[in-house]
Amino acid sequence: MNEYVLFLIAIIPIIWLIVSLGIMKLPAHKTCFATVILTFIIAMVFWKMPFVDAITASIEGVLVALWPILLVIVAALFTYNLAVETKTMDTMKKMLSSITTDDRIQVLILAWGFGGFLEAVAGYGTAVAIPASILASLGFNPIFAAIICLIANTVPTAFGAIGIPVSTLASVTGLDVMRLSYLTAIQLAPFIIVIPFVLVILTKKSLKALKGVFLITLASGVAFALPQIFVAKYLGAELPALIGSLCSMLITILMAKAMNKRKDMSEEENRIKGSVALKVSVSTKEGILAWLPYILLCVLILAASPLFTSINEFLARFASQFKIYTGEGAATTEFIWINTPGIVIIVATFIGGLIQRVKVSTMINVFIRTVKQLSKSFITITSIVAISKLMSYSTMTASISFGLSAITGSFYPVISPLLGSIGTFVTGSDTSANILFGGLQSQSATSLGIDPYWIAAANTAGATAGKMISPQSIAIATSATGLIGKEGKILNSTLKFCLGYVVILGVLVYFGSYIQI
Repeated sequence: MNEYVLFLIAIIPIIWLIVSLGIMKLPAHKTCFATVILTFIIAMVFWKMPFVDAITASIEGVLVALWPILLVIVAALFTYNLAVETKTMDTMKKMLSSITTDDRIQVLILAWGFGGFLEAVAGYGTAVAIPASILASLGFNPIFAAIICLIANTVPTAFGAIGIPVSTLASVTGLDVMRLSYLTAIQLAPFIIVIPFVLVILTKKSLKALKGVFLITLASGVAFALPQIFVAKYLGAELPALIGSLCSMLITILMAKAMNKRKDMSEEENRIKGSVALKVSVSTKEGILAWLPYILLCVLILAASPLFTSINEFLARFASQFKIYTGEGAATTEFIWINTPGIVIIVATFIGGLIQRVKVSTMINVFIRTVKQLSKSFITITSIVAISKLMSYSTMTASISFGLSAITGSFYPVISPLLGSIGTFVTGSDTSANILFGGLQSQSATSLGIDPYWIAAANTAGATAGKMISPQSIAIATSATGLIGKEGKILNSTLKFCLGYVVILGVLVYFGSYIQI
């Protein structure tokens, strides 16, 4: 069959997902399950995928969705639910209020800084689920909390989970990871500076929202971008987002506290304007106990990361590897039983709960309630990952990449980020998008006489844009904020930001391809 026809057929599941969720506003668990069936039929009819191969590809997707993706969602929501149950969430609210009650700055601290840190050390949806649930508990509109965290959880994903996406891209393309990291950081830098401004403007739905917080917003972005570029250039892929997010969070908190000290307003003005910190009293012990599960989470994830080789290698023994897909080109599926973010979050929460003197029976009841709460999310996310496996193994994704590159020709650099974003939309993962399209991007660049490092980096940068519209990410956001069934509304809100992101990035990549960096 003609490759251009195959390209048009291959994008049918993607178009259907966008239309059914964004326009028809069908429930995600229903439309995603229907899309699995649609993709299953298309793969067998047009790509001649054997029935058994299609079944095993789907099974692989379901199992990968359950472990580790859904495990992370359950774990993150369990941590939040337990904090609500024990009233420690109230203490956390008071502490955040002691820094600032300005909702614009709270968004910068939680969605941008803390979310970036969680993405850097853990990934797998933690950066959306945890900040979104905390923001909703602080009184933010749940839909807004979901949208704001999805937009914030874009640029950090390139170097998320201790740099796995870029490291993987270097492996599949054979490119040097140091230079690839540096160019990826360069491409993302403008967006790292701009996105905090977008978050602030969205918080008040007006450009006037920047009044009084312009400098702190600028600092929040610059403090992330500059360290990330420096670390990416000289240290590689593991630490750019981690160092950048920590610097951003630290600078934002210090500036917020300094702003509060300079303000001398009456209690009545505070109440009316809601723009400065309330005077609350939380002891150091209360504060540490309240945040203990999250503190332990950060400590345990860092301790088990590749930064600490001996611990990481020991925990790596507790893993299973086997092939599930029965067709040609089957990938080895690895299930990591201990050193996976979901297990680490659950362990941290249980330890924190015990120290907080919460009964084990209470924690178990909260955990069971959390699992029941996410029943529809289980259907949605297992369906989405099954779709990605079917499209990948049947080579439908290869047909999409061929069609885009053939249609654009010399303007290929403009659409190279779009290809990355489609990869993330389909798979929900920057890493998977790099596996799907990284090699093709590099080869296309070489054939066009363009620096393959630049175009490969554009795949990763573009993949970060797709993160905010990925059905998998949206399902995580709705699960964390109790908005199951509102996926279409959230997709409509994030889609325009994704398109703007990809278009601007495409233009930058096109003109940047003529510059030697």
